[in-house]
Amino acid sequence: MRAAVGIWRWRRNPLRRATDLFEAWLALVAVLLIILTAPVAGWITGALAEESLRQAIRVQRLQRHVTTATVLGEATPHRPAVLDPETATANERRTLVEAKWTAPDGSRHTGTLPTALPSPRPGETFRIWTDSSGRTVPRPLSPASAEVHAALAGVGAALAWGLLLECARRLVLWRLVRRRHAQLDRAWAAVGPDWGRAGAGS
Repeated sequence: MRAAVGIWRWRRNPLRRATDLFEAWLALVAVLLIILTAPVAGWITGALAEESLRQAIRVQRLQRHVTTATVLGEATPHRPAVLDPETATANERRTLVEAKWTAPDGSRHTGTLPTALPSPRPGETFRIWTDSSGRTVPRPLSPASAEVHAALAGVGAALAWGLLLECARRLVLWRLVRRRHAQLDRAWAAVGPDWGRAGAGS
């Protein structure tokens, strides 16, 4: 709006310089570009990110398998583990236990695992994710999480594109101001020595 007002103000103003009108048009074009192209940049980035994440989910689901682990006893020393943001609620605390499990390839494994069981006792079971050889891995990314990550990527891209356009406008404006100052210096150099002298026409 300020850019449009600036263009109208300088339209027939006798004090208008060519750079004044250019500055107003520059601001208007920058605003229009941000409004029209930033959402497009965000949408394209979000769509590409979502497709990439969905491909990653498909690969993870092929490479990761859910299996059942059996508690052998508490791990020593006993200590709470970090909450798993994918499966735990705010009130759950995960405890480290010694457990055994069978990999998809049939191999048997034992190790220390975190579990959300409230009071894990030997013989209790819980689900874990492993790769084909039985090594524990994080659970695959969920479609909902992929959508959130893609949306954040889109918003970030839109903001970054808008910031880039604004930086470009400011760079052009900075060069324009330097050009004005150079013109003013040249004009003053031509008139300054005769300023105030009688008959100098100043």
